[in-house]
Amino acid sequence: MLTILGFTMIATFLVLIMLKKMSPIAALVLIPALFCVFVGKGAHLGDYVIDGVTSLAPTAAMLMFAIVYFGVMIDVGLFDPIVRGILKFCKADPLRIVVGTALLAAIVSLDGDGSTTFMITVSAMYPLYKRLKMSLVVMTGVAAMANGVMNTLPWGGPTARAATALKLDASDIFVPMIPALAVGLLGVFALAYVLGRRERKRLGVLTLDEVLEPAESETVLVGAGGGAEGKKAARTGGSGSGTDADAPETDDDGFQGLDPHRATLRPKLYWFNALLTVTLLTAMIMEWLPIPVLFLLGAALALTVNFPHMPDQKARLGAHAENVLNVSGMVFAAAVFTGVLTGTGMVDHMAKWLVNNIPDGMGPHMAFVTGVLSIPLTYFMSNDGFYFGVLPVLAEAGQAHGVSSLEIARASLIGQPLHMSSPLVPAVYVLVGMAKVEFGDHTRFVVKWAALTSLVVLGAGILFGII
Repeated sequence: MLTILGFTMIATFLVLIMLKKMSPIAALVLIPALFCVFVGKGAHLGDYVIDGVTSLAPTAAMLMFAIVYFGVMIDVGLFDPIVRGILKFCKADPLRIVVGTALLAAIVSLDGDGSTTFMITVSAMYPLYKRLKMSLVVMTGVAAMANGVMNTLPWGGPTARAATALKLDASDIFVPMIPALAVGLLGVFALAYVLGRRERKRLGVLTLDEVLEPAESETVLVGAGGGAEGKKAARTGGSGSGTDADAPETDDDGFQGLDPHRATLRPKLYWFNALLTVTLLTAMIMEWLPIPVLFLLGAALALTVNFPHMPDQKARLGAHAENVLNVSGMVFAAAVFTGVLTGTGMVDHMAKWLVNNIPDGMGPHMAFVTGVLSIPLTYFMSNDGFYFGVLPVLAEAGQAHGVSSLEIARASLIGQPLHMSSPLVPAVYVLVGMAKVEFGDHTRFVVKWAALTSLVVLGAGILFGII
């Protein structure tokens, strides 16, 4: 019964948010609360929620101060050269912009933290997508998949968890997986190319001057979906699109990173901010201090140095308060969902049901089975739940049929491209929040492509004899 209720609860949540019948925060809170009552453990709901909040509180704190930190870095102009460089490379070509999104997300993912990756990627790319009227779910989907593949780095989390759970060396798991993961990353770039071509066909290609000049670009982009003819009509005012009333208003979502006159710029402190950011990321990778503490210290130092006057500090905090509230609120709402899933025993029963229903004939192919199961399981549960709860059971079943724990551990990484878009991953709320994308829209777009990327990695792993 708990197994059925667990799958039903997850399915209900996904359907409601994808159909936009409930907001993600409301769904994350109300649906598990309702199912907790169905299970007959409504009296323990408070304990489950407190346990979930306690476990995710450090993550919420990290995200809150990370958003403030990177928000301040964006305000003071740290990422302006990146935006300009990408703009020059992309040349206002939607295809290049989508591929550039995948490349930037993959490079920044080397720091091992999804939230940081998404903040930097969205900060750099959002103005381009917004000004060119490109699909924002393409940006969030491509960034999430690129980060998902790179999340398998030993310091990214999953590999370390697999090594710990099975008492293996992380390098023995990761190094042989590099060829398969490289194929997966190439798959993300190929998908970005295809999606970029689709966006280019829909929007056409503008010149760099047209994009950089606000008045012209805003006029050009009216009716740009019609390709070259649409752009020509927009320029000449055809079909009534050249009037001021019909033209889109210039808003704060324009090329913020390229505005050389905004009051928050601190060009004299550029190298201080760059050094502070590099030091912060280095400290995070080297684990000198817990990540929430690092971002707390970094945010406080960045605010104090760049904005020494209290009114200016309050103004910066106020400017980023919406993002902070949206993301932290989502994390604490997700704590209700995970708390009920774990506390009621639904996760354990779901995992055991899946493992017990593996046909006996699949025993010698447990690595393949583990890879396939990792795709839905790491989406429906946290990495901790999968790697410490399910993986040891799968490894034990594999050993009984002569499959090594190393193969099982490598196969367990397959689901990460999809995992990074799971509603149980706090970083995804940073991604959709900063990109101003509905979580349901992101989910509906990314699930099929991320699952395909995972299968590409699995296929490459089998082809290379790694799994």
